[in-house]
Amino acid sequence: MKKILVFATLCAALTGAGAKEVVIDVRTADEYAQGHVEGALNIEHSEIAKEIAKFRIDKSDKIILYCRSGRRSAIALESLKGLGYSNLENYGGLDEAQRRLKDSAAPKVGGDNKPAK
Repeated sequence: MKKILVFATLCAALTGAGAKEVVIDVRTADEYAQGHVEGALNIEHSEIAKEIAKFRIDKSDKIILYCRSGRRSAIALESLKGLGYSNLENYGGLDEAQRRLKDSAAPKVGGDNKPAK
């Protein structure tokens, strides 16, 4: 029993070791250009299901979504949930997302905001 517990703990630690946090702005490209969270990816909510794979985001990575009011990010969250992504959070609108990310001093992963080739 003790060996199983140690093995399970080790597996859990290794699984979370490579997980990263990704911030995604699901507004339009024009809205994104007017201002966004630093380092945030821009994938429109209506395109997220078919575009997310281009960014090589693991299904266990923490994904933070935001838009203008939280409505489109809620839609995007449900789309990603349906694809098997499990560590999702809707941070609402841009102002709320900026505040929450600043308060948590969360790392912002997103690189150059371009899909992987």
